[in-house]
Amino acid sequence: MKEELINNVEQSLLKKLDNSQLMELDKVLRHHLQQYEISKSLAIKEKDIDYVNIFISAKRIEGRSEKTLKYYSDTLTKMLKKIDKKANHITTDDLRDYLSNFQNDKNSSKTTIDNIRRIFSSFFAWLEDEDYVLKSPVRRIHKVKTGDSVKETYTDEELEIMRENTDNIRDLALIDMLSSTGIRVGELVLLDKIDINFEERECKVLGKGDKERIVYFDSRTKLHLKEYIENRVDDNDALFVSKKKYNRLTICGIEKILKRLGNKTKINKLHPHRFRRTLATMAIDKGMPIEQVQKLLGHKRIDTTLKYAMVKQSNVKMAHRKYIG
Repeated sequence: MKEELINNVEQSLLKKLDNSQLMELDKVLRHHLQQYEISKSLAIKEKDIDYVNIFISAKRIEGRSEKTLKYYSDTLTKMLKKIDKKANHITTDDLRDYLSNFQNDKNSSKTTIDNIRRIFSSFFAWLEDEDYVLKSPVRRIHKVKTGDSVKETYTDEELEIMRENTDNIRDLALIDMLSSTGIRVGELVLLDKIDINFEERECKVLGKGDKERIVYFDSRTKLHLKEYIENRVDDNDALFVSKKKYNRLTICGIEKILKRLGNKTKINKLHPHRFRRTLATMAIDKGMPIEQVQKLLGHKRIDTTLKYAMVKQSNVKMAHRKYIG
């Protein structure tokens, strides 16, 4: 209770005292209160501030997507509920224990744990900037080393097997669209028929951060996409719709289509994001400059593009013989 009282006093004066003054105040309070026992009735009652909600509002103004904001909110709310403390009372040890227990209980990957750590870091750094806390408790929690794992891509043979095993023109156009554009599945479900420019073989997509960019498709995609649209009997504006009710396909809907195709073809890990990684790898493997691949995929940072691309080992061997051996 004594520690809580000291903390409450310091938090109340955060916006009025600088760091050196707060440190001196801490020494004085500890010196004078050490001879006293503090009961609950003497504790300072602090304002009931919804720090998470204020943080989410600030990030919404900065332009974060609603999907990202929900992930932030859910992650922070779960942490606060588990630790059972107000945000401005949480310590570094509290967060370390939470992350350790979370990893053990959920059997989470290091990547997942580091994503959670980054959210905590953003939240508490914001609290520090806004003078709600003296110092972020995440400062001493370092980045989790995740290692560089080689991500799988589709082979040319696997792509042909997928096409051969589709039983309708919609799914065939869908496979072609994913494989030739490298589009995010979240971008794909937002496309309307009017967004497609068949003459230029391109379409305008709305990417992360509500940023528009142009993606391009090949002649095979053009033929299958045209055939699909021309044979549609509905008047839905969406580019891809369900077969019975003609509702706009959702991310979940596309994942289910690919899962069924994966079961049929025995292709493991048939997932929409793998098409994107395959395109990046193929583009770099064939000599496309990394900056252009970055533009094509809509990445803000080139480091992200490099993580998507996997250079084939056979080409490394050939390059070594050409330039070195």
